[in-house]
Amino acid sequence: MASHAHHPILPCAFLLVIICCSFGVNVSGATNFSIAEATVAELQAAFKQNILNSTTLVEYYLSQILSLNSKIRGLIEVNPDLLYLAQLADEQRKAGVPPSGTGLHGIPVLLKDNISTQDKLNTTAGSFALLGSVVPRDAGVAKKLRAAGAIILGKAALSEWAHYRSANGPNGWSARGGQVLNPYVMSADPCGSSTGSAISVATNMAAVSLGTETDGSILCPAYSNSVVGIKPTLGLTSRAGVVPISPRQDTVGPICRTVSDAAYVLDAIAGYDPYDTATSTASEFIPPGGYVQFLNASGLKGKRLGIVRNPFFNFTTATSYMTQAFQMHFQTLSQFGAILVDNLQIANISAILNSSQSGESYALSAEFKIALNNYLSGLVASPIRTLADAIAFNNNYSTLEMIPQYGQSLFLLAENSTGTSDPLYKAALANMLSLTENGFVKLMMDNNLDALITPNSGVTPMLAIGGFPGISVPAGYAPNGAPFGICFSGLQGYEPRLIEISYGFEQATKIRKPPSFLV
Repeated sequence: MASHAHHPILPCAFLLVIICCSFGVNVSGATNFSIAEATVAELQAAFKQNILNSTTLVEYYLSQILSLNSKIRGLIEVNPDLLYLAQLADEQRKAGVPPSGTGLHGIPVLLKDNISTQDKLNTTAGSFALLGSVVPRDAGVAKKLRAAGAIILGKAALSEWAHYRSANGPNGWSARGGQVLNPYVMSADPCGSSTGSAISVATNMAAVSLGTETDGSILCPAYSNSVVGIKPTLGLTSRAGVVPISPRQDTVGPICRTVSDAAYVLDAIAGYDPYDTATSTASEFIPPGGYVQFLNASGLKGKRLGIVRNPFFNFTTATSYMTQAFQMHFQTLSQFGAILVDNLQIANISAILNSSQSGESYALSAEFKIALNNYLSGLVASPIRTLADAIAFNNNYSTLEMIPQYGQSLFLLAENSTGTSDPLYKAALANMLSLTENGFVKLMMDNNLDALITPNSGVTPMLAIGGFPGISVPAGYAPNGAPFGICFSGLQGYEPRLIEISYGFEQATKIRKPPSFLV
């Protein structure tokens, strides 16, 4: 059942009064184990050694949320059953079910607020239009997380409707969540749409989180907030029960502080789901034994990494600090055994990266209306049932939804679209396929590449239209302290080698540092 429109963080505020006074960051003075910045593997080891339990872990995150969330607005809601679920995990661990110290058992996971949960949490995509809607079942990924013994911590703030209401709304703004702020430099762009998922793990308000990406929405907030984001191959993770934009492009992936955490989360959420047909083909890409086995410190050895200077490394005077940083990163990659294949070119790259030229904008518009209407019609109860209803809601509550400021241009375009039988839609798909085959696929195959290296997330339209995976890893900080990232991307099913490469890079550089909350 959905909860009522109470204050989003209230359910836990009362509990916090009791726990915060006596709670310290260090769980055990004897071992000096600190929860802050601890990885999933370290948390599991602490569970195994009985120096930590899930209740204490959850209390730590609640204390972080209480002290930080009102400033940076990473979470929309905290699960009112959080402490109960933590106690349950502790009891299971004591009883030896499942074996102690494995996977995500007893680990709190934060979900972006467009991922359905059939519990006391709302699923609203940040919009008041969906407040009180009741979902028929857990999203496929939420179901898998629960099966792995993970604890659903709450719902993360996001760019409203995953940034598909209007082209004008700022990154990380939603009516329900307000404006999410970048914890490194509060005035810097936090990027979107999985903004809250990224800043919550960056600030240790959550252990790990899930985001969603249609075009850039995992990779961009990951690099902007100095965390790791994995945009998986299309269909590797289920999109069932996720408020959709496009089944042809939507993906769900981990946003975490480290590559190893992201691999643990990917292991838990990847795989077949009867409610998402794309998972049946993509499941064939999952390696026997999962993804954690690819956390290989010498993972860069022998990997062929492509560099396309134009347009990805055309830095402006304002971003010249990145030129220096990437020269250093290229040296590090070579030093650790990677083979750099430099000065490559991608055919028609400007058309690929321009959503109007590629046909992406046109296709998304047609797909969104159909996908959203389908999602809304499947809800058990909902204030709105169609995209037209959502548009009307926004007009009726225009102050609340900030329509005069940000509008709903993408909604209106989609509502007026003529569907997927339109010849222009078919032409857009054919164009994207041709650009993909003659562009990224050809580049990767002709040069026998394991990955393409790009700075930040300029590569996302190319990955989006082809359903390709990418991993963003912290790569440095601008002179003002704002983070930037390095992105490793590859063909469908390349996750194992991308994890090896990004883990190898992360271990060789260890760039990430906790946020400094600069103004």
